[in-house]
Amino acid sequence: MGGMSAYLDTARRVIRTEISGLEALAAGLDDSFDRAVGLILAAQGRVIVSGMGKSGHVGRKIAATFASTGTPAQFVHPGEASHGDLGMVTQNDVALVLSNSGETPELADLIAHTRRFEIPLIGVASRPDSTLLRQSDVALLLPAAPEACGSGIVPTTSTTMTMALGDALAIALMEHRKFTPEHFRTFHPGGKLGAKLSRVGDLMHRDIPLVAETAPMSEALLVISQKGFGVTGVIDAQGNLTGIITDGDLRRHMQGLLDLRAAQVMTRDPRTISPEKLAEQALAQMQERKITSLFVLEDRKPVGLLHIHDFLRTGMV
Repeated sequence: MGGMSAYLDTARRVIRTEISGLEALAAGLDDSFDRAVGLILAAQGRVIVSGMGKSGHVGRKIAATFASTGTPAQFVHPGEASHGDLGMVTQNDVALVLSNSGETPELADLIAHTRRFEIPLIGVASRPDSTLLRQSDVALLLPAAPEACGSGIVPTTSTTMTMALGDALAIALMEHRKFTPEHFRTFHPGGKLGAKLSRVGDLMHRDIPLVAETAPMSEALLVISQKGFGVTGVIDAQGNLTGIITDGDLRRHMQGLLDLRAAQVMTRDPRTISPEKLAEQALAQMQERKITSLFVLEDRKPVGLLHIHDFLRTGMV
């Protein structure tokens, strides 16, 4: 048990050390951050992110975050840049170069390329007098903060600060561009997140069960069985949805059911949703009301149907 306690003590020390670094970073931000955002907004091309080693791994994450939030970005490995990839970095781009020391030798060719072709350079490093920050158009200085390893040799606090700084840039740019969940969905069409941010109209079934208010229940039962959703919508003479017939409605009217018409059995004014709403909103409504189906209306007319199985299939529930 004593060993386990020591592990927890180490974990808490590491996390608190990195928190202190993040607090120092937040406190130390100045107008250079504004200028960095301005440089990126002014660029007609992409943000070219580069870094070596752990900074490179952080750089890949920053580039991915930029790209998915509306700022075109690409990671370029400094070693590959020196062997031909520099041609990918154009005068329309802006370079975001990461190096804790600011003296990483593998970055020299990339830095020189930006200077030669007047490509805006944003440098991120922890030493204000380093080559990288002296050469940069905008220098983002990481505050002096101890690495969490205690010996100062394992990049921990420094990489956490760099990643947080990248997130701060991405979100500042995103908010300036008024980047919405709908935009985010465009960049994330797959998976659970894409499903949550899909519109109802993207997920709904269009071949839907409907019967007239005057339809005999024998017809309603046939439609329910054929369509396989366990429900049918009920429409008036104008095609407006006036009710819904579910399993519960059938059980409540079991006595003499086949002598009744749809309007006599249906539940009136069911919950509905419009096709432009987010799928996440539809799911919340279904879970709140403990219902399995939701009709989709445009101008009171049914155009689709969402079933809880659609959300199960996409992994949202």
